[in-house]
Amino acid sequence: MRKRWLAAAVLSVLVALVAGVSLGPVSMPPGRVAAELLNLLPGVHLDSGLTAGEIAIVTQLRLPRVVLGLLVGGLLALAGGAYQGVFRNPLADPYLLGVAAGAGLAVTAVIALGGTTDPLAGLPVTVPLAAFLGALGAVTLTYLLGAAGGKGRSPATLILAGVAVSAFFSAGQTYLLQRHSDSIQQVYSWLLGRLATAGWHDVLLVLPYFLLTAVVVLLHRRELDVLSVGDDEATSLGLHPQRSRYLLIAAASLGTAAAVSASGLIGFVGIIVPHTVRLLAGSSYRVILPLSMIFGGAFLALTDVVARTAAAPAEIPIGVVTALLGGPFFVLVLRTARRVLS
Repeated sequence: MRKRWLAAAVLSVLVALVAGVSLGPVSMPPGRVAAELLNLLPGVHLDSGLTAGEIAIVTQLRLPRVVLGLLVGGLLALAGGAYQGVFRNPLADPYLLGVAAGAGLAVTAVIALGGTTDPLAGLPVTVPLAAFLGALGAVTLTYLLGAAGGKGRSPATLILAGVAVSAFFSAGQTYLLQRHSDSIQQVYSWLLGRLATAGWHDVLLVLPYFLLTAVVVLLHRRELDVLSVGDDEATSLGLHPQRSRYLLIAAASLGTAAAVSASGLIGFVGIIVPHTVRLLAGSSYRVILPLSMIFGGAFLALTDVVARTAAAPAEIPIGVVTALLGGPFFVLVLRTARRVLS
């Protein structure tokens, strides 16, 4: 990995951090916000010039939201890059494969059947676990349906299978909401995607899953380069293709589940970020995956700024913003990949 790309990724995170904390209903000078953020580091004592109320807004309201955006965006982009490598499909994405829908159905079931108004606060273990089981079941079903065509199947078959699985799980969500109408408003606002958080609780909830997913996927990123040449060649090089695939699928599904349980259904991050990194920085997964994770976090944090400020004082669901950006990008990727899909 070239140092300039790593530096650009870190810089994008810093820009997203300062912009996300500075901008909002109460705007604050970025320089003062940056100084206050530096005060959070051990041994740093700067006079930021912010009032006590503004400091509370920075540290207790906006900073947790921005950090959550960095974690969720990093997970979605990392999972998207991993799925693309595992399935050797440029269109693979947690949203398009039905993984997000499976996790969404599981979380909807927890909200509708659990009898709680804040499942993330009341069930810190059950919600991500249920989402993981739903995500893993969805990606397994998508893979089995996509493999039904035999060895001659095209990569488009997997996407069509993902669409079918998403429709199936969406129908399950609709049925649950019809049977539990008192949960419709809560589930609907969650389905549109949001990074609203009451504090650091959601960050602490997602952080362990982020660390586990990142460690597993990044430690096996070289294997994705080997898998790209084919199973026979990978086996001859001493790699166990199926074992590597299952491990990476499980890790990517865990990350997707954690992201979905914390922020709802946010689509297209797993396509936009890995493909942009691939076009700019190179096609090796040793480069794509770590840069996607970092740039993905910055991308979602900045997208959240747009969602908060574009229609202020109202707030646009972040899933709507990513869909507006991801729809045209998906068409572009589909056109460039038409020879692969034929």
